[in-house]
Amino acid sequence: MNWKELATEVINGKELSNEEALSILNSKDEEILELLNGAYTIRHHYYGNKVKLNMIINTKSGLCPENCGYCSQSSISSAPIEKYRMMDKDSIVKGAEQAYNLNVGTYCIVASGRGPSNKEIGEVVSAVKEIKDKYNMKVCACLGLLKPEQATQLKEAGVDRYNHNINTSESHHESITTSHTYQDRVNTVEIVKESGISPCSGVIIGMRETKQDVVDMAKSLRVLDADSIPVNFLHAIDGTPLEGTNELNPRYCLKVLCLMRYMNPTKEIRISGGREVNLRSLQPFGLYPANSIFVGDYLTTAGQESTSDHQMLVDLGFEVDFIKEPVNN
Repeated sequence: MNWKELATEVINGKELSNEEALSILNSKDEEILELLNGAYTIRHHYYGNKVKLNMIINTKSGLCPENCGYCSQSSISSAPIEKYRMMDKDSIVKGAEQAYNLNVGTYCIVASGRGPSNKEIGEVVSAVKEIKDKYNMKVCACLGLLKPEQATQLKEAGVDRYNHNINTSESHHESITTSHTYQDRVNTVEIVKESGISPCSGVIIGMRETKQDVVDMAKSLRVLDADSIPVNFLHAIDGTPLEGTNELNPRYCLKVLCLMRYMNPTKEIRISGGREVNLRSLQPFGLYPANSIFVGDYLTTAGQESTSDHQMLVDLGFEVDFIKEPVNN
């Protein structure tokens, strides 16, 4: 396969066939630089050398009734994590100050649980209004399954983006969780879109899925028209059903990122949880197909030092896509 030629066709409007998509995941390791060059051609066409930075605050940890097999916060996990109920407004706003100081473009307010209570929505709404007034930052919320009226409240408060991952393919979904359906997740993304909030939805790679499952995920996200696609690589946590799962290597992870770029050429592709333990020394190569990363820690696992992330971007010759607005005191 001529990956550069295929990239040019994608820029000109081509949608990959199932066979072409699979060929990316099945490509020889010897071809990886050519594949990355093709993916970078697409990425550069739409985003140049700019990189978006995102940071998570885990505003509610554990205490989740769902049975997601990858998650240390689920009802079936015995992982020794910190558990606490919803943070107050001031704590959420304080986290935004840290994100602002790190030149983070999108501050992600995340809470465990099936979906938010009205009280929790109220706390987030109050915090978002203050964050917008003080820092004028882009805010993403990730609070679980959402009702239309809750989406409207978040939109009116100033939430720019809402994340709800499909996580895996529809056919593999019941192998990961049975406490909600794949369609439940899709419905939340559609509710978000109808409210006028930008939809964010992504995947977790390495949960014993097939390569066809990975292709199906990329196709589903194209159909959903998610503006931002976080690509997580499983960081298997002791005490979860996926404990000990170790199917990934850095080269395959890069191929997955390339697939997402070829399949969703205009979208923000974000390297998310698990990049440090799965991409390892090849982390910088991930930013040739992807144009966005998380800095700082994730939900219950540690990330890389933010200074190392910033140095990586400098070394690559990439530019942080962020215009810092003055703080409104």
